[in-house]
Amino acid sequence: MSNTTHDIVAKLWNLCNVLKDDGVTYHQYVIELTYLLFLKMAKETRTENQLPEGYRWDALEGKAVSDRLEFYKLLLMHLASHGSTLVKEIFANASSSIKKPTTLSTLVSGIDKLDWYSARQEGLGDVYEGLLEKNAGEKKAGAGQYFTPRSLIDSMVHVMRPTVEDIIQDPAAGTGGFLIAANRYLRENSDLDSWTKKQQRKYRRNTFYGMEHVQDTHRLALMNLMLHGLEFDPQGAGIRYGDTLSPEGEALPKATLILTNPPFGSKKGGGLPTRKDFAFPTSNKQFCFLQHIYLGLEPGGRAAAVFPDNVLFEGNVGKQIRADLMDKCNLHTILRLPTGIFYAQGVKTNVLFFTRGKKEKDNTKEVWVYDLRANMSQFGKRTQLTRTHFAAFEAAFGDDPLSSPASLAQRTDTGEQGRFRQFTRDWIAERGDNLDIAWLKDESNSVTHELPEPATLAQEAMSELEAALEELRGILDELGEEVDV
Repeated sequence: MSNTTHDIVAKLWNLCNVLKDDGVTYHQYVIELTYLLFLKMAKETRTENQLPEGYRWDALEGKAVSDRLEFYKLLLMHLASHGSTLVKEIFANASSSIKKPTTLSTLVSGIDKLDWYSARQEGLGDVYEGLLEKNAGEKKAGAGQYFTPRSLIDSMVHVMRPTVEDIIQDPAAGTGGFLIAANRYLRENSDLDSWTKKQQRKYRRNTFYGMEHVQDTHRLALMNLMLHGLEFDPQGAGIRYGDTLSPEGEALPKATLILTNPPFGSKKGGGLPTRKDFAFPTSNKQFCFLQHIYLGLEPGGRAAAVFPDNVLFEGNVGKQIRADLMDKCNLHTILRLPTGIFYAQGVKTNVLFFTRGKKEKDNTKEVWVYDLRANMSQFGKRTQLTRTHFAAFEAAFGDDPLSSPASLAQRTDTGEQGRFRQFTRDWIAERGDNLDIAWLKDESNSVTHELPEPATLAQEAMSELEAALEELRGILDELGEEVDV
């Protein structure tokens, strides 16, 4: 993120303090700003023709302070059923939590004063993505559950190498980060001028697909895609609002590339998915999404997906799904991720890389495991995960996104002291198809480090205490309790 973008994002995030003072919860911050930013950005990008006249930024800004909030709430309801399809999707069931007319006026004024010329030069998509990232960094917002670190997304996209021929899908799209990164990679690594008209048409209408189950998150995703120049078609490409684990997910077109970080946990209410194509029904969402992914790939299609450790070792139906995955696909690589990179510090995760076979049986002959977890830094606010942390993995993975037998033969097993090792399918079968494979002794907690200066330790302790207090205030706020701390 450039300094200019960082500055604009910081100013936008500061407006959230205005919302906080009006009793708006962390969960609603970016949603409230999105409604207003859509109106303002439509004006700045000269795309206001998708909004009905009389319900645009200037109409809102032109209202007297005392009348503006009432008009704004009518505007939100009106846009849910008027304007372009994209407008109606973003404002579907929209409502505002703002209570005071002065709050709305402060937001309108603050947004209007931003350096929109610089924002356009930097890219409005980067500004909006920066705002989403800022929101995800706030534990209280709970946004981290649908925000995958940009460095991890970029690394996964890099080794999967999207092309204009691909049909790319994210069945748990969140705010659209994977599809946007895939589009960025595709455009940066293609000669756009050489595309045929057929390729250009296919790129616009039949390349990027996704589904998101939470309506407010779906709004953010549509806004994000729009600002990055990706088209929305309710019958075709774009991120649809729906449940991937229902027949809606079955209706997604077969993909040649799936990139995703599905939600953790069990299906709400403990019920089974309503899809008919799952051979192994389970309330465990991760295993449901895993089935969706490998069933949703075209023969020869490839996938990179984030899953927690339990997907690697859980028994019963979990074991059956892993066996089915290794039959139908070549599960060639597992990347063990460091801890602390998601909103829940204790969650241990992995990226599974696999290619759908041309046949239905015996596609996995060997699995390569890269351990990026043992003896790694504890990532969090103080130690940021960056793309450089993935450089050695990307080099070891190689240049072939399909990881064919010939390319796997070029890999080097680094032995028990190294991070990259090969395990045969037979060896994995002998251990009950348990893929939770670790061999390095993790000494990161037992290594003796030189202690920092006392003043540094005191500062760190104060920062952590302040963060804890702020978190407690947020909880009390959510519960509607008076805050005396």
